[in-house]
Amino acid sequence: MKTVGIIAEYNPFHNGHAYQIAKARELTGAEYVVIVMSGNFVQRGQPAVMEKSIRAEAALLCGADVVLELPVHYSTASAEYFASGAVALLHRLGVVDALCFGSECGEIGRLSKLADALLTEDEAFKSLLKKRLKEGIPYPQARNDVLCTVFPQLSEELPLLKYPNNILGLEYLKALKKLNSQIRPYTMPRMGSGYHDESLDSPYSSALAIRESLAAGKSLYSIKEQLPTAVHELMVRHYEKSFPILPDDFSLLLAYKLLQEQDRDFGVYFDIDSDFSDRLRKFLPAYMDYVSFCETLKTKNVTYTKVSRSLLHILLNIEQADMNAFCAQDYVYYARMLGFRKESVPLLAAMKAHTDIPLLSKLADANDLITSENGRRMLEQDIKTSHIYALAVQHKFHQNFQNEYQKQLVIL
Repeated sequence: MKTVGIIAEYNPFHNGHAYQIAKARELTGAEYVVIVMSGNFVQRGQPAVMEKSIRAEAALLCGADVVLELPVHYSTASAEYFASGAVALLHRLGVVDALCFGSECGEIGRLSKLADALLTEDEAFKSLLKKRLKEGIPYPQARNDVLCTVFPQLSEELPLLKYPNNILGLEYLKALKKLNSQIRPYTMPRMGSGYHDESLDSPYSSALAIRESLAAGKSLYSIKEQLPTAVHELMVRHYEKSFPILPDDFSLLLAYKLLQEQDRDFGVYFDIDSDFSDRLRKFLPAYMDYVSFCETLKTKNVTYTKVSRSLLHILLNIEQADMNAFCAQDYVYYARMLGFRKESVPLLAAMKAHTDIPLLSKLADANDLITSENGRRMLEQDIKTSHIYALAVQHKFHQNFQNEYQKQLVIL
């Protein structure tokens, strides 16, 4: 039984994602595909445009066998933490043979060579990087400058770091190497539009372009060409009942949280330093909404995405102390299923037999299955953040509140 893992957000699921699942099977010869997917909040520091069970169903409709939820601490973090948490989850399942990811490069050898170098970052590297950052140089440029200085032999490979999927792929490779995992990595060239491309002129348009269309209030017909037929039909069933959910749908919740804690050091929250904490308090009287506040707080060397992540960590109560504790030990403490295909029952049986972490299909069983304090803390925060998302859905679409304990697995 050969199994390939894919790490994804599916925000939302589109033709490129369906292509990746099919190609992953072809490249690896896998019988089963396991997806580790972000829950209701994603790496850009935003809510997912539609809630996790709909996105999990889309994946299952288009070739996935099992969909697992990536804990929110990693799904809303930078590439290094996002990759480390997701790879650790796949590794600890005990049944995944391969990891397949898209990249602009499309060459695993080149990416692996660069990943090896990045793993050897020493104190001299860190000291030089810190110096460049203090000079106000944006992090990507500062890192490249230091890499050129410390690893001149890699100068031809450094342009790979300009592209987002390459960067994420490098972090997957680093995470596999740190774990000494037997999971074999594969990569494929990204299909169609670039990650940041906002145009809808291709059947393989980016998720960003599709989200922009939804945010602009365009009809689902306008994105039909970019979606597998089954996914478009799924969206039609849920449109304006539970999605689209946008960052500004959390504006009042965020304002309340910031005002309640304006006299507190926001540095207790994950990935927030004292400079950003001070800047946030300085501009808090100018707060209007989530998106415009991100624009207000960004600077030359603090990007919009970094600001958005920081604000989301405050809103969701993701603290630095928790992240330190989680990462210092096992990264993940359970595998929570969002859905599966009935044909994948043999895979589920193998996962239960080989994994060294609890496989959760019912939240009601969690207290009996999760024995570590870290695991219970992580799941508690996953549940709370999903309830925050559910509040936004309830308010926007006048739907009944969706309690996590009452939600059912997606089974096809």
